[in-house]
Amino acid sequence: MYQGQHKKIEGIYEVCIGVKEPIFAIQYWELFGYRVGQIGELSQAAAHQLYGVNSSLRSIRLYHQDTDHGLLRLMIWQNPTNEGLGMGSMKVTGNRWATTLTNDVINILNHVDEAKAAGWAVRHTFPHWEVIYNKEKKSRPFIEPAIGVREMLLLQPLTRQVLFQRFGYTLPHYGNVNQSSALKTSQFTHMGMVIQDDTKETLKFYDEVLDLLRVRDDVETSYESSLAGREIFDLQPGEKFYVTAFDDPRSSQTNLNDARSGRLYIVRFPSDVKLDSRFEAAQPGCLGICLYTYRVKELEMYCDRIKTSPVCKYTSIAPNEFGEMSFSFVAPDGYFWTLLEAV
Repeated sequence: MYQGQHKKIEGIYEVCIGVKEPIFAIQYWELFGYRVGQIGELSQAAAHQLYGVNSSLRSIRLYHQDTDHGLLRLMIWQNPTNEGLGMGSMKVTGNRWATTLTNDVINILNHVDEAKAAGWAVRHTFPHWEVIYNKEKKSRPFIEPAIGVREMLLLQPLTRQVLFQRFGYTLPHYGNVNQSSALKTSQFTHMGMVIQDDTKETLKFYDEVLDLLRVRDDVETSYESSLAGREIFDLQPGEKFYVTAFDDPRSSQTNLNDARSGRLYIVRFPSDVKLDSRFEAAQPGCLGICLYTYRVKELEMYCDRIKTSPVCKYTSIAPNEFGEMSFSFVAPDGYFWTLLEAV
């Protein structure tokens, strides 16, 4: 209905993380190349209007070099609603996580081992080898280049991260590593969600209403085909899921070199796989990863689209904690989103 009319949206702008106090969180994310930017506040009444949370709010936006997407917002609620997703399973509806490109995944693994030895609450997977593109092509080890990624999961009480390092290929617009950062990492390159919808009807919202570019539709990952996928998503023998990605419209469905980060990965489990629901732990007011935002042009146009689409609920347009005009809604799949006006 809407696709092709307007290209007023880009990649996912922010990952929002609820924290109790920001000092340690800032120090942690500085290792990944982020730096403190804007700081803002909302009263309880204003926060309830925009986010549906009965608590005042102070937020800190963290920037990453000069990137215009994949940023981070720390949200400090006076009265958090719950502890969030924590270190629970990735195989739940309502799940959220953020993925980052690194040039040194082994150094990150070193820090994980040090953190565990120091008694931190950490859960992780080993950086397994994964072939992402041209899986059917058989390379000759020690003769031809090994083309793929090392990919690992890192869960902590307030962070849910996937980190990957490329080998044998580059994507010029997909992740900009801050070489001066301690962990040699980029901004968030893609963010994930988990749904169950055998009809795929709820997926239409992202391309037909938000006007994102659908790419890599229905890519299958099974227990048998992917050790990384098996461990990250707690797959059991015979289980599988499908991935559909939604990109910044400036990306390409056919030219891999035009792919842009800021991608939304939707992991879709078939209905015969039993999943718990954790939506209540992954929305504003919660601790940990609780919200993704998009920055759009013509915010009122998007608000009108949302009102006439099959969303669960929506708010009116109002200033957010940084003074940016914004509104929130719950998408047909149950995920809470906020859009803000691009200046």
